[in-house]
Amino acid sequence: MIFANARLIFPDGIRDGLEVVVEAGKIAEIREQSSADATDLRGNYLAPGFIDLHIHGALGRDTMEATPDAFRAVCDYHATGGTTSLLLTTVTAPVSEIFQVLEAVRDARGNLGQIAGVHVEGPFISKTRAGAQRAEFIRDPETHLVDQLLRFADVIKIMTVAPELPGGLALIDRLRLNKIIVSGGHSDATDVEGRAAAEHGMRHVTHAFNAMSSARRRGIYREAGLLEFALGEPDIICELIADGHHVAPTLMKMLYCAKGPRGICLVTDATAGAGLLAGSEFTLSGRGSALAGSASRMIDLVRVMVNRVGVPLDEAIAMASTNPARALGLATKGKLEAGLDADFVVISPELQVEQTFRAGQEIFRL
Repeated sequence: MIFANARLIFPDGIRDGLEVVVEAGKIAEIREQSSADATDLRGNYLAPGFIDLHIHGALGRDTMEATPDAFRAVCDYHATGGTTSLLLTTVTAPVSEIFQVLEAVRDARGNLGQIAGVHVEGPFISKTRAGAQRAEFIRDPETHLVDQLLRFADVIKIMTVAPELPGGLALIDRLRLNKIIVSGGHSDATDVEGRAAAEHGMRHVTHAFNAMSSARRRGIYREAGLLEFALGEPDIICELIADGHHVAPTLMKMLYCAKGPRGICLVTDATAGAGLLAGSEFTLSGRGSALAGSASRMIDLVRVMVNRVGVPLDEAIAMASTNPARALGLATKGKLEAGLDADFVVISPELQVEQTFRAGQEIFRL
C-alpha cells in the first residue's frame, strides 16, 4: 500500500511531496512522490497514530469491568480520535478488582492490538489529593500488596503513586526494578519529597495541575509542591489533559513554556462518559464527580493545543504520539519513519480525524 498526496507530520515539522510505502504492517519507505497507483489522501495531514497513556473508558464502558467487550468498546471509540495504542487505566478500588483487570488485560491484549498495557492509578495515593478516586480504598504500599501487583509486571506499564507515603520510595525502587514507569500523582508531596522520588527513578507525573500539590505557605516561607518540582525538572515528563476544562489555556501555555515540546504527553483521562450524548449519566468506578476524567479523544486535545494554546501542529502531534512512545519505550511507534509500525491517522485541515490505521489496516473511517 502506498499513501500519497498528504502533508506528512514529523516531530520537527511538516513536509509535502512525499509518499509512504507500507509492507507487512510496517513503513517500508518514505520517498519522493512518484507512484501513479497510490492511495490519494487528498491533501490531508498524515500523522503517526496517537498513543494515550491514561484512559478509563468510553461509550458507557469502563476498564474496571474487566471484560474483553468493554476493552474493545474503549479501543474502537478512541480509534475515532486517532488513537492506535493505549493504556487501559484502573482506579482506586478494592485490590481484588484491580487484579481482575490486570488478569483480563493479560488475556485480551493478544486479540486487541491497541492495548499496550495498563496504567494503575492508585491505590497508593494521597487521601488529601484523592480527587475523583475513592478515598475508602486508598492504601499505603504494604509489601504484600506490592508483591501481588508485581505478579502482573508484564502488564503494568505505569503506576501512579504518591511518593510521600510511608514506604513510597521503596515502592518506587521496586517498580523501577520491574521496568514499570513511576508517575507521581494524586500526591501532596513537597518539592523535597518530589526530588527524593526523582532520585529513586520517578520520571513522570500524572495529569499535571490536577490532584497534585502546588506552592503553599509554611511559616514565613512559601514552598513548592510536586507541580513546581515537575515544571522545573527537565527529566520529568508531564501528562496533560488538554480538553480545555481540566486546565486553563494560560496554565497549559505555562507548562509548554516550562517543559518544551518534548516534555508533555497529552492524555485524555477519558471516562465511560466519552462518546455519550450530552446529559447522559455515568460513573467512574461507582462514583460521579464534576471533574472525574474527561469525555475527550486525542484529536480533541490536539485541537485545543493548536487553537487555544498556540502550539505548532507538529509539536502538538508529537505530544500525542512521539513523546508517549518514547516514554513507554515503544521503539517501533510514534513517528513516520522507515522500519516503524504503520500506525497512522489521517487528519483534515480542520483537525478532524478522517481515517485511522494500525499496522497498515484501517480501523476507522469517517
